[in-house]
Amino acid sequence: MTAHFVGQYEAFAGNGAAAAPPWLRELRQRGIARFTEVGFPSTRSEQWRFTNVQPIADIAFQRQSVRWETGPTPPGATVMPLDQALQQQPDLVRAHLARYALVEENPFTALATAFLADGALVHVKAGAVIEQPIHLTCRIPTGTARPMAHPRLLVVVERGAQVKLVEAYEATPAGVSLTNAVTEIVLEDGAQLELCREQREGERSYHIATTQSHQGRDSRLVFTTVALGGALVRHDINAVLDGTGAYLILNGLSVLRGHQHVDHHTTIVHAQPHGESHEYFNGVFDDESRGVFNGRIIVRPGAQRTDSKQTNNNLLLSDAARADSQPQLEIYADDVKCTHGSTVGPLDETALFYLKSRGIGAAEARGLLTYGFGADILDRVAIPGARARLDRQIRHRLGVPDVEAGAA
Repeated sequence: MTAHFVGQYEAFAGNGAAAAPPWLRELRQRGIARFTEVGFPSTRSEQWRFTNVQPIADIAFQRQSVRWETGPTPPGATVMPLDQALQQQPDLVRAHLARYALVEENPFTALATAFLADGALVHVKAGAVIEQPIHLTCRIPTGTARPMAHPRLLVVVERGAQVKLVEAYEATPAGVSLTNAVTEIVLEDGAQLELCREQREGERSYHIATTQSHQGRDSRLVFTTVALGGALVRHDINAVLDGTGAYLILNGLSVLRGHQHVDHHTTIVHAQPHGESHEYFNGVFDDESRGVFNGRIIVRPGAQRTDSKQTNNNLLLSDAARADSQPQLEIYADDVKCTHGSTVGPLDETALFYLKSRGIGAAEARGLLTYGFGADILDRVAIPGARARLDRQIRHRLGVPDVEAGAA
């Protein structure tokens, strides 16, 4: 199953990749060696038992270079392609790149590291307060059949800095493609980041991703991820609160239909005392779509006074839709406050009856209630423009009239 991907790597390594610094070439080689050793995960693995990636292994994807499209860069921040960053800020890149998303942890991360080239660096200097959101969009090219891309994003927010970031992935609605993305986030002491991740690709696209964050003392991360497209989407979100007083809010929303499949695996590690995390994931599944949520909270020894909450709610709009939810707690400290909860079910018939009794049609009532379920997560997005854009996309997906259109 791995031979084609190894062949693609060999072509990549022999076509200009040798110009990279020795430490990066060694990192790539470790990535392909690990991937060759373990191969693609199977449903026999506990971490992958609900998600079959065999279709990815069976497709002869062709590696394509991609570039992150960026808007204007506000003062105090640096946004540049990875190859440029290797020239201008080599010490910073080497200090953080692949230090958190490890090749040993995930075979897809190993594969992405083997092809590490199409990356971007977002660097915010100490004390800078960036008011204007930074936008980055990765679009999978359409000129080649079965394109495969491995976009990499490194975000470093230095001590006391504040920034907002939008990270978006798009692909053609019709074609088959593979996006294998890795994002590493580093928040130094007192740093603050609000990140909104938008995944909207075609219904024949495969999207695999790892987001790995590392937080210092008194840092604050608000991360919202929204999945709207793809035949198969798997997103591993791993957060380490490695400083006293670190604070994390993790929000997620999936809105699927047809035969789409989304799998969110989250791991929040409280490594130091007085950490706080709040996790909210909602899923809306219609037709024969399927959602998987595995949320794991780990409180390490000594991480006293940890406060962690996890909630996963799933709405099934058809009898054939399915949701699997697995919240988990691993607590190795004795002075903590940790809770988790999960729900799976259809729309509230009482609420539907109430709306219909007020003269609202059955289809419109159903759409309004479903939209309200998703808006619970959208309302947590505070980045200007991102909330409105996602709201329009969710309304379109659910067949709910736009607010402005309704007002008109």
